[in-house]
Amino acid sequence: MSRLKKWILFFALLCTQCAAAATSNVRLKDIARIANARENALVGYGIVVGLSGSGDSSRNRATLQSLANTLANFGVKLSNDDLNARNTAAVMVTGTLPAFAEEGDKLDVQISSLGDARSLAGGTLVLTPLYGPDQKLYALAQGPLAVGGFQVESNGNSVQKNYPTAGRIPRGANVEASPFRKDPGEQQRVSIILNEPDYTTAQRVISAINASLNIKQVKAVHPGKIEVTLPGEGQYMEIVAALENVNVTPDYASRIVVNERNGTIVAGSNVRIGAVSIAQGDLQIVIKTDYEVSQPYFVGRANSEVQTTVVPDTDITVEEKAPGLVQMSEGVTVGELVQSLQRIHVSMRDIITILQSIKSAGALHAELIIQ
Repeated sequence: MSRLKKWILFFALLCTQCAAAATSNVRLKDIARIANARENALVGYGIVVGLSGSGDSSRNRATLQSLANTLANFGVKLSNDDLNARNTAAVMVTGTLPAFAEEGDKLDVQISSLGDARSLAGGTLVLTPLYGPDQKLYALAQGPLAVGGFQVESNGNSVQKNYPTAGRIPRGANVEASPFRKDPGEQQRVSIILNEPDYTTAQRVISAINASLNIKQVKAVHPGKIEVTLPGEGQYMEIVAALENVNVTPDYASRIVVNERNGTIVAGSNVRIGAVSIAQGDLQIVIKTDYEVSQPYFVGRANSEVQTTVVPDTDITVEEKAPGLVQMSEGVTVGELVQSLQRIHVSMRDIITILQSIKSAGALHAELIIQ
């Protein structure tokens, strides 16, 4: 089976699966989230110690100052000139705080070098506070780094794998404060945020909530946000759990995603094409040049200006194959178009170009996304 036929079978199977998914119901929690139930970014500045001479150089004044400040906390007072930072590196520590994290939970953190350190392998992060966007402390990070790379230097030669100046500490941060803040009005309403804002989907969600839970006070703030007013107090958890399991049939936008680098085309089952004719032909031009040497028999005789000459012999051949013609009626799918193009032996790269041309002609009723 040729590579193009394999692509056709894969594409047809994908469209079939998309069609089945489009006509089936999904849970509301699979296409939406509850407002305020979001992750939070954490960031902190720290130092990594224990490096084997691969840390920051003395040119990084911030590293020397940070090391001096750290030692001062332990009663050791030294000036920057008395310190050598080659075993130390200044780093930025980042992490993600879940929406409902509580004190004592463990988080993964990522560490990235700030200075000119060559490698963080073998280093240990000193206790580092992590702050949120509100400048409040939420976690403390500390521990040995796991670096997925290395760098070896000898006699001016260097060998490097991956990025040795970045690492991570699994479960290396302790949560010290919960980001959860109870809203006084939260017990009276629930805001649902759709992953893909859409007017049709929002209206279907409202209808499904009314039919399944018999809640009438449901309104759409905009196509991506729906507010549900709770019928009574003390039912927040029960109603939110019921809302997550409401079955909804979402409406999908017509899109075709094309990856030109690897020739991948992904389209939904609801993508349609208008009436269009496609002609595809190959014009092949071959230019071949041979070089011959012209050397008369009297070359080199006295008082002769005759010389050896290289003479090019060019042969141009033009071959134009008969173009293949495909006519598509109104309303065909992209899968049917690809199958028709396969019958005239069009390559996958040419199919991508044809889709772009159909879009420019106004016959492709979908958004074409080129990656």
